[in-house]
Amino acid sequence: MLEKIRFPIRFKILLTLLVVITVVVSMITFIMANLFHKDKTAYIHDLTSTTSLNAASKVETLLVSYQERLQVFTRLMLDRSIPSRSRQTLLQKTFVDFEDFISITLYQNGREPVTVFDASMLEKWGLTAADIDRYRRQNPLPREQILSGRIFIENSTQIEQLPVFTMAIANPDQDDRERTIVSARILLDRLSQLSRQSQVFDTFIMTADGTLLAHPDPARVAMKQRYDLPFDVNTIFSGDQMGSVREFRYLNDDYIGGFAPIRVGNLIAISQVPKSAAYLTARELVTNMLILSLALLIFSALLSIVWSRLITRPLEKLSHATRELGKGQFNVSIEKSSRDEIGDLAQSFNTMATELDDREKSLKKTQAALIQSEKMSAFGQLGAGIAHEVKNPLAGILGLAQLSLRKIDEESPIHQNISLIEKETKRCQMIMENLLKFARKEEVAFDVVDINKVIADATAIVEHQLSINQVKLVKKINENLPRIEGNANQLQQVFMNLMINAQQAMKGSPGSVTVLSMEGGNGNIKVEVVDDGPGIPPDILEKIFDPFFSTKPSGEGTGLGLSVSYGIIKEHNGTITVNSKPGEGATFTIVIPPIGAAKS
Repeated sequence: MLEKIRFPIRFKILLTLLVVITVVVSMITFIMANLFHKDKTAYIHDLTSTTSLNAASKVETLLVSYQERLQVFTRLMLDRSIPSRSRQTLLQKTFVDFEDFISITLYQNGREPVTVFDASMLEKWGLTAADIDRYRRQNPLPREQILSGRIFIENSTQIEQLPVFTMAIANPDQDDRERTIVSARILLDRLSQLSRQSQVFDTFIMTADGTLLAHPDPARVAMKQRYDLPFDVNTIFSGDQMGSVREFRYLNDDYIGGFAPIRVGNLIAISQVPKSAAYLTARELVTNMLILSLALLIFSALLSIVWSRLITRPLEKLSHATRELGKGQFNVSIEKSSRDEIGDLAQSFNTMATELDDREKSLKKTQAALIQSEKMSAFGQLGAGIAHEVKNPLAGILGLAQLSLRKIDEESPIHQNISLIEKETKRCQMIMENLLKFARKEEVAFDVVDINKVIADATAIVEHQLSINQVKLVKKINENLPRIEGNANQLQQVFMNLMINAQQAMKGSPGSVTVLSMEGGNGNIKVEVVDDGPGIPPDILEKIFDPFFSTKPSGEGTGLGLSVSYGIIKEHNGTITVNSKPGEGATFTIVIPPIGAAKS
């Protein structure tokens, strides 16, 4: 069943092209997507790290400025050389200059804390100094930690509308352990602004224990929410590490985060972005590449259909023309539509068809001439018979007519009648002589012949027949041979007979026939016809020139070809011999004397 299914070559071209394009496009898509993903990952990691470090740097700069202001306030409060009224004026001016500060508290050893605050700010948000003192008593400062030189920072928001943080430092001008501590409640507005600078990353600030100080969502800061990192926070501050990038999972979502330490107050700046958002462009690229690949595949399929059609259409025309040629329509031709092997094949087919058409016409002419020759031969034989039978009676009639004319007076009407009989009888005799001359077999005329030209003419006639039977014809001609005396047509018949016999002996198998002309010694000319066919068995070799002997099946040969050739060569005063062994081919050698040699 499968053997009957026809699979045209254009489908093979289409399938092959589609498979190749699919594989190539898939590999390119995979490699490009992989490279883009790696490059995107490196870029996102670098950008995340840079964003967190930048945020940490800005926060650290802001906190240092707050620290310097606290130190200025501490010196102002502890300087006893300044009068009390002047100090009060300076303190009020300090709050005007430090607009982020809500209150500043000074803690001295053994004394009650002294708090200075911005009354208008507290009044605006409904707070009192007592509320601030009560919060601090409930959340005391870590004195030991602060006195050891560390800066303390915490989220001290009491009401959601007023997010603040506390910053506490030790007085750097005192040497004893029980130094003065100054703390300030500062608005978180500027820190919050830093966290909202990036439109891509979520940037926020938190303390070492995870409490948020700044976040794009202010409600989370006001509620003092914690951000629990999925790893040890101390690793961020360890060594000389300036920052790190990690991929982690938080609240059922995957993130890429950059973590940078803030040395002032041991804070942490974090910039994070969901992986889904970070790789959104990568997914879009892969999707676009897949769409492009599909479009390319469809375009390639259409292109391959058109291209394969352009390739196979001439082949289909050639196949159709070949079938027509097989039916005997030799006048068929194919348009040469391309300058490639298919175009060359079409041109070769047209040449072959033209040659076959010419040969068919020539064959028809030859057949017509042969039929005409047979007719004329038959007519000649009939004429010879008629002439032979009629000649004697005509001679008698003519003799009697002439004898009668001698005895009759010329003026007599009978004399005129007999004269007419004599005249017509002579005309009949002339006709009979012409019939005999036509039927008589004349001797063949010999002329000066160039043997190489005869070989060229013979090979030109049989070369096509040999080539279509896979037999290669080779000519090796000596151009300096002397002329011979003979009949070119008869010699041509001999050479053609030998070459065609060699081709027929190969029975369709590939082979070659070589014709060589050379000097044969003593001025003779030698011609060899060599083939690489199956050879001739020894028992047949002796009978090969016998009349009516043939190794061909009955009906395919008369056995007169080689005997006629033998007779022709003998008539030219030459010799023809054969040398052959089974399986080694055969060599026919013809030797003809030159002009002027004595005939035997």
